[in-house]
Amino acid sequence: MDARRKRLLFRSAHRGMQENDLFLGRFAERHLETMNDEQLDRFEALLEENDNDQFNWISRRESLPAALDHDVMKMILSFNIFP
Repeated sequence: MDARRKRLLFRSAHRGMQENDLFLGRFAERHLETMNDEQLDRFEALLEENDNDQFNWISRRESLPAALDHDVMKMILSFNIFP
C-alpha cells in the first residue's frame, strides 16, 4: 500500500467519532487498494467534512450535498461492515 493510501486508512479509522471510525475504517480497509486517483481525491475530500455531517449522510438522516453525490459516496452508502 502506498503512502497516500496508508494515510487515508489511518485517517478513516481515527475520525474522533467512534461510529465513523468503525464504518469508514472498515470501508477503507476493504476498498482503498482498488480506488483510482480520482476516487481517492473524492474520498479524501469526504474525510475533510465534519464528523457529525458524515454520520448523518452515511446513516441517511440528512440528504447528501450535491458535491458529495458521486461514485465513492455511493460505494460507502452500499457498504456493509458485516460481510
